Amino acid sequence: MAKYSIKDIHALEILDSRGNPTLRVFVTLKNGIKVDASVPSGASTGENEAVELRDGDMQRYKGKGVKKAMSNVIEIIAPELVGMDVHQQVLIDQKMINLDGTVNKSHLGANAILGVSMAVAKAAAEYENVDLFRYLGGSNARRLPVPCMNILNGGEHADNSVDFQEFMAIPHGAPSFSEGLRYVAETFHTLKGILKKRGLATSVGDEGGFAPNLGSNEEAIELIIEAIEKSGYKPGEDISIGIDSAASAFSPTKKDRYVLSKSNTGTLSTEEMLVMIRHWVRKYPIILWEDPFGEDDWAGFAKMTRELGSGLEIVGDDIFVTNVKFIQRGIEKESANASLIKLNQIGTVTETIDAVRLCRDHGWRSFLSHRSGETSDTFLADFAVAMDSGHLKSGSACRSERLAKYNRLLEIEDMLGDDALYYWR
Repeated sequence: MAKYSIKDIHALEILDSRGNPTLRVFVTLKNGIKVDASVPSGASTGENEAVELRDGDMQRYKGKGVKKAMSNVIEIIAPELVGMDVHQQVLIDQKMINLDGTVNKSHLGANAILGVSMAVAKAAAEYENVDLFRYLGGSNARRLPVPCMNILNGGEHADNSVDFQEFMAIPHGAPSFSEGLRYVAETFHTLKGILKKRGLATSVGDEGGFAPNLGSNEEAIELIIEAIEKSGYKPGEDISIGIDSAASAFSPTKKDRYVLSKSNTGTLSTEEMLVMIRHWVRKYPIILWEDPFGEDDWAGFAKMTRELGSGLEIVGDDIFVTNVKFIQRGIEKESANASLIKLNQIGTVTETIDAVRLCRDHGWRSFLSHRSGETSDTFLADFAVAMDSGHLKSGSACRSERLAKYNRLLEIEDMLGDDALYYWR
């Protein structure tokens, strides 16, 4: 067995940032190198996402245990991969896909497969004695992503009166990643002071954004703009707004009808939602809008893209689920101009890279993203630089599992020095 061969693969059930089980996978090489990778978990999930395998045993973690997925790593995947060259990422990922044999990885579990896939990439980088972003992105990987910081939460990520899931501050006017991170971190803390002064809650949601009860969804935007200005920045120049509606969560049909019950707005049609979106985009410095419609509302996405896509990044998440099949359909139907990219939506590093490549080849942007159930693993930070996506969302300026990614990007920027790039487009 060559020294770069995989000697052992092991898995462990650990807890994510919500206190729910997830997997940590260990890969050991013949020469003694040992690395680990931890798998994130989503709350707001698309129907076509790769399946996260859970035990269903209500006597353990209320059915959310991952012992089955752990056993699949140890008993099924490991024996097939031991002895393989760790550099053969594509071959290894394809072998696991074949072993699973389903279209959505429901047999072995996308969590089991992704944990191995990520750990294999880390082990290969460690063997080559290069940083992960260099191993995956090559010698020219040097662009730091703009941190689209989620500073106010609603939807399924917070128990409050806001229907839309995320309101992001985007520091596209900063001169560097570290300065951009400072811009939005200061805005986050200023927002806390504003909320506190108004007697509003300063508790945070799953991803670290504040989750107050507000009078309307629109008030969330106005509060963020006030925080930007009070932090000494210019809305639309230094910092702009990004929104993730996560509209499938409040659409019973996943299209046509949108029930904005948390804010007592009522039920809106696709056209009525679009009227509201047009108004907000004209009124506020919004430069990115994710999942404005449900995952089956292809017509709504397409109409919004025709009308607003020249000046607005329209991102599909639940509608595309990091799957080249759905992204290709979106490209053909001109349903958006960007795709959200989540490693665990598709389940392997190779397939995620394929999704990014497809976006780039057709002039779309790829928006790298964490999940609401995260770990301290920093794979995503390196992956964002490797993929040259230009922007990333990794949560707010609190909660250590979010800050771990931002801090890793600060390390990469420092490492790159004057070679580091930072720009929105």
